[in-house]
Amino acid sequence: MAATAASTALAEDAAPERTPARASEHYLQYGVAFASEVVASAGGICPTNAQNPCILGSGVGLSLRAGYRTRGPFYVGGAYEFSRQDSSNLLRLAILQQVRAEARYYLLEDTRLAPYLGMGAGGVLYGNEWGADTGGLSVYLGMGAELQISRTTVVGASLGYRPVLFRRWEDSAGQLRADELFGFGVGHIVGAELVFEVRDPLPRW
Repeated sequence: MAATAASTALAEDAAPERTPARASEHYLQYGVAFASEVVASAGGICPTNAQNPCILGSGVGLSLRAGYRTRGPFYVGGAYEFSRQDSSNLLRLAILQQVRAEARYYLLEDTRLAPYLGMGAGGVLYGNEWGADTGGLSVYLGMGAELQISRTTVVGASLGYRPVLFRRWEDSAGQLRADELFGFGVGHIVGAELVFEVRDPLPRW
């Protein structure tokens, strides 16, 4: 008996340490995020020689996203985000809407806390009360981390840089906006998110 107990103890000591079970399957991953959009520089949207205050300031909102999490280190999907921006009272309810394709590359796959690099591109609309006074294109580069709190639930946070190319427009006060680059102007936004997402396993194939 003593010899058996000793051999069992040695076998347990020699066994490799278990790691949290990452998805050995592939998933539909979707969720919601609280988003903060900080305008680092409004650029040509708010030119220095403008007679009126800046129409594009920082704001907060929500992001909705869904995508495919592979068996490997990748996630690909799409996101829709809307945020209430500070427009210096030039707009009654200034809404920035963003639709973008996104990708993540997870640096660690077999741990509950998984950092990742992110990138994306898409379109934007900006205007009063869900209208579109102007629109344009945006790209995104960032990083984040994801914590698996159950087999199907993750929470996380991300930080990213988004240059946004807006098309020229004239606001209600008669100020010409985004007219520095052949009828376009670039704004520089730093976005931060607190994320809650759910994973639904997909059939094996």
